[in-house]
Amino acid sequence: MTLRFALFDMDDVLCAYDVEARVARLAALAGTGEDAVRARIWDSGFLEEADRGGPWTADAFLAAFGERLGHPIGRDDWVEARRIAMTPFDDVLATVARLAPTAPVGILTNNDHLVRESIDTLFPALRPLFGDRILVSAELGTAKPDPACFREACARVGFDPALTFFTDDREENVEGARAAGLTGHVFRDNTGLVRALREGGFAL
Repeated sequence: MTLRFALFDMDDVLCAYDVEARVARLAALAGTGEDAVRARIWDSGFLEEADRGGPWTADAFLAAFGERLGHPIGRDDWVEARRIAMTPFDDVLATVARLAPTAPVGILTNNDHLVRESIDTLFPALRPLFGDRILVSAELGTAKPDPACFREACARVGFDPALTFFTDDREENVEGARAAGLTGHVFRDNTGLVRALREGGFAL
């Protein structure tokens, strides 16, 4: 079966995501230690809840983020702390650029509403390639690896899961995609990605 739609994770697939750089910037903004930032934000389950939508709009999420951080944080500072942690993988973006004229492409990333609203500042190269098919899990009400997340993502963009290719650096997310009926590929590098796309029938 030839696949029709290619869906990509964002962090550590389309860009390198340096969590430690983000933690360091947030610690500097809050005037606290990096261990405190990790404990209050990363180790608290807060981000995972936000990825599933949680009870927050983007502004409410930002306020809750500051409360947990122990220091109010402005939207611009929050976005910049996220942006500096993201380094585009130029080779993968070039692969997407070759693919996009012949097959629809999209993004499914576990992230919050504020990332959704800020994506064009965080990662300007995405919109020209992916258009409006940039989905964050928070808007779907569930997150990877829940198979329902993949089914809802496909429904949102109008593609059959059985005709959809998905790649993610996390094996558990790829397994969730496969459970939802998608063809999954564990991302390790661009060479392997290109091979998997060609095996799925995409022209590259």
